[in-house]
Amino acid sequence: MAIRKSNKLPQHAVVLKQILKRCSSLGKKHGYDDADDGLPVDVPKGHFAVYVGENRSRYIVPISFLAHPQFQSLLRQAEEEFGFDHDMGLTIPCEEVVFRSLTSSIMR
Repeated sequence: MAIRKSNKLPQHAVVLKQILKRCSSLGKKHGYDDADDGLPVDVPKGHFAVYVGENRSRYIVPISFLAHPQFQSLLRQAEEEFGFDHDMGLTIPCEEVVFRSLTSSIMR
């Protein structure tokens, strides 16, 4: 019996792809340069913007963070608290100091 390889992405990969597509489309709504790919000019390729903390400070993080279990946990919390269907961008529900600590530990 042969095993067929599925072309379908795992459910979490589909959700992450939707998040990235949504984040990249936000640049168009906020007047960013739309010359090449619709991404904000200050977000390098392979990165995306998130908003963190009470003041909604903006951070640019690498897409590779999406594979990290602790970052995925933050994304699940963001979905539960804010949902992904709003114009604010991807908002992470934690304090900035916690977010910076998490991202610095992921970068190591």
